[in-house]
Amino acid sequence: MAHRFLVAVAFCAAASTASAQGHLRIGIGDDPDVLDPTLSRTYTGRIVFASICDKLFDIDEKLTIVPQLALGHETSADGKAVLIKLRPGVKFHDGEPFDAAAAKYSLERHLNMKGSFRKPEIGIVESVEVVDPLTVKLNLKQPFSPLIAQLTDRSGMMVSPKAAEATGDKFGLKPVCAGPYRFVERVQQDRIVVEKFADYWNRDQVFIDKITYLPIVDTTVRLANLRSGGIDLTERILATDIPTVRADPKLKLANSVSLAWFGLMINQDNGPKSNNPLGKDPRVRRAFELALDRDAINQVVFNGEFVPGNQWVSPQSPYYQKDFPIPKRDVAKAKALMKEAGITGKLTLDYMVNNAPESRAIAEVVQSLVAEAGFDLKLRVVEVATALKAGEDGDFQVYALTWSGRSDPDGNSVIYQTCGAPQNMAKYCDKELDGWHQEARAATELDARKAIYRKVTERFLEKGWIFYLYHPQNLATHTVRLEGFRPVPDGLLRVVGLKLK
Repeated sequence: MAHRFLVAVAFCAAASTASAQGHLRIGIGDDPDVLDPTLSRTYTGRIVFASICDKLFDIDEKLTIVPQLALGHETSADGKAVLIKLRPGVKFHDGEPFDAAAAKYSLERHLNMKGSFRKPEIGIVESVEVVDPLTVKLNLKQPFSPLIAQLTDRSGMMVSPKAAEATGDKFGLKPVCAGPYRFVERVQQDRIVVEKFADYWNRDQVFIDKITYLPIVDTTVRLANLRSGGIDLTERILATDIPTVRADPKLKLANSVSLAWFGLMINQDNGPKSNNPLGKDPRVRRAFELALDRDAINQVVFNGEFVPGNQWVSPQSPYYQKDFPIPKRDVAKAKALMKEAGITGKLTLDYMVNNAPESRAIAEVVQSLVAEAGFDLKLRVVEVATALKAGEDGDFQVYALTWSGRSDPDGNSVIYQTCGAPQNMAKYCDKELDGWHQEARAATELDARKAIYRKVTERFLEKGWIFYLYHPQNLATHTVRLEGFRPVPDGLLRVVGLKLK
């Protein structure tokens, strides 16, 4: 096999005499969906998984792939087989051993379980073989350069075969994984509680006894709880609250440019709600985008702290396509296109928005901007999980959504842009574009992949169903009592190494 081996750098233990301490309270922006890594879709679910479900690999602050439950990998010369070496001595929370058989089980569960949202991420895997007790071999249908990056997220999370078999599709009610904390309880819309797992493979770096995740939808309330001592750490404060945090000696801001994108989804072909001029006429969609002003949204809602963008990777990414810059606002041209499309009065549209302060603020700015070009957006504010279900069912005309982002551009695009993909809620389909995505997956060099993505970008920006608006900053904030927090571009709150003073 040709060696492209990931160096095994264990997150290993410092002093074995370290002792656990205290209770960490973390504020999250909404109540996660099911806590099953195969079925989960929400960003806050990924935050909780960071404590209970280790992955084969992880990423660090520089987006470098690093070992977690795996020690390393090597890929065959033809790119169609990947050997993964596993960490010895790992146990699941139920005491069962993590080994190659368990890894095979978890990967096959992601691939085959009904309703799996991981299958599109690693569906390129044709079969999984146990080579020896600590080695698995992934046989691929074709070369797939993003594979290891996919295994740094939910597709790489390992579940206890014994627990999964016993609970079936109810596994998410009491997940059993191999992370630093074990699941204790969940009270819907109130709290998720986890406790330190005594047999964790890297237990000498776990210093806190207990973590409670508290879903607090209102960002202002989350920050107020942080300032008053009700919570110790929160994700996603408002950009407008940055000055408040910086002025408070009891708080620390830990920010990084996010891998995420925020976009407006246009229902093109999913049920009756797609049958409107915006869904069916590219001239109307072009008019809608020309009425937008990404810089204005950034300034008004985020005090200029975020990164305006029109692609699924940020302008800071090596994959960003400079040939397709952010379009400038042109209301006159938008009106002309609306007239050309035969729309003389106001075009009324349903605009579904997640129930979060910034989402509502963005919606109001967008509503005001596009009104000048003849669009009358009727805001419909719903909870995150409800909105996702409505999106799947085609119960939207315009839907504002954030994708939390992946380290490889493939993870930010394919599941939204390709025919039949699980997040393709508009049922947009372009077979030629699908083929380009497959070419990009098979290519291994950045320049070659970027050239392919140029074609994808040109086609999707012209005919696709998403208007990308910006890339957020990850604005995690914590009290000075908390030490060891590392901001990573995916925005997840990693808990190994954290200490409470």
